[in-house]
Amino acid sequence: MQLNTIKPAAGAKHAKRRVGRGIGSGLGKTCGRGHKGQKSRAGGFHKVGFEGGQMPLHRRLPKRGFKSLTLPFNAEITLSDLQGLAGDEIDMLTLKAVGLVPELTKSVKVILSGEISRKVTLKGVGATAGAKAAIEAAGGSVAAE
Repeated sequence: MQLNTIKPAAGAKHAKRRVGRGIGSGLGKTCGRGHKGQKSRAGGFHKVGFEGGQMPLHRRLPKRGFKSLTLPFNAEITLSDLQGLAGDEIDMLTLKAVGLVPELTKSVKVILSGEISRKVTLKGVGATAGAKAAIEAAGGSVAAE
């Protein structure tokens, strides 16, 4: 092999499509654009979703749903999570330290799932009515936030 004999692999390079260069090229006159119509004109195109003036699908269908912006800041833990924690007083910092709730969390609520048999005191942490009853039945308390 020498520098003057090097060639690209067969089929690796192909000539650019030259349109409007006569009948013999196969791409003369209309240049592969067909006859008339919006798509045949220079600069004649429309935005995504345009349906020729008919009300587009994305506007015919109703808006639906809601995504809460506070969702990343709310967390919930179960009674069985509390059962496994060390210490009697439980607050937001304790829960973040052991990794039960994400660092971004601003409000936590205990839900009634699992069982609790030890005395715990919740401070600055909410609880559902059922969870509160279960905690108080085990001898614990839920401090008002």
